[in-house]
Amino acid sequence: MKRALTIAGSDSGGGAGIQADLKTFAALGVYGMSALTAITAQNTVGVQGVYELPAEFVGLQIDSVVTDIGVDAVKTGMLSNADIIAVVAAKAQEHNLPNLVVDPVMTAKSGDPLLREDARDALIRLLLPLAVVVTPNLHEARVLSGMSIESLEEMKRAAAAIHEMGPRYVVVKGGHLSGDSVDVLYDGRECRHFPSPRVETRNTHGTGCTFASAIAAGLAKGLEVAEAVRQAKEYITLALQHAPNLGRGHGPVHHLAALY
Repeated sequence: MKRALTIAGSDSGGGAGIQADLKTFAALGVYGMSALTAITAQNTVGVQGVYELPAEFVGLQIDSVVTDIGVDAVKTGMLSNADIIAVVAAKAQEHNLPNLVVDPVMTAKSGDPLLREDARDALIRLLLPLAVVVTPNLHEARVLSGMSIESLEEMKRAAAAIHEMGPRYVVVKGGHLSGDSVDVLYDGRECRHFPSPRVETRNTHGTGCTFASAIAAGLAKGLEVAEAVRQAKEYITLALQHAPNLGRGHGPVHHLAALY
């Protein structure tokens, strides 16, 4: 059985973070493991608290998993601070971690910050050059590229700018633009578009975590990047369409919709 590791924060509400990642791995048929970076008190309306774990303990969790069970793909989510980013980057190189998918998590769906401002430089400098795929949403792509993004053409330009930072592939997600939801995949040579009908729902908590984890699951199973992105797009669309409508705010998607 193929193995996928998530290095991310915990969401007590179960819709994002490692909870979303592990559900996604299970739904897509890979064995999921986790290295916790932070514990959040969180629900559908906001983040009530964040407790960051010591960076060296994050590294120890990675060592424990890699030296025994092994990994076929790795997904990073909430890394919280520069020290944790530095340790994750060092372990990625030390263990030659394969198929690294970086979801550059900066804020929760509620708008609460999940990455310190002084950690953004560390993310760009240390982790993006190691990534096979990086999956920013429009807000994250604006921060990383320093560009305004209000159209498909601007998404393409931002993807090219982020690609210059070192990742092999960049997926800029277009879910926050109007019209159909179109994601852009850039490999340094050409852009591919992955459109889907927009799902009108408030239940979008954890979509970024889920999408990146679905890509990692596909890569773990040996899919090429474009096919992994296509399957991840199908998976998250179905999960949105069948969201269970929980909570008073941005509810979670249905990670097991394909199985049910």
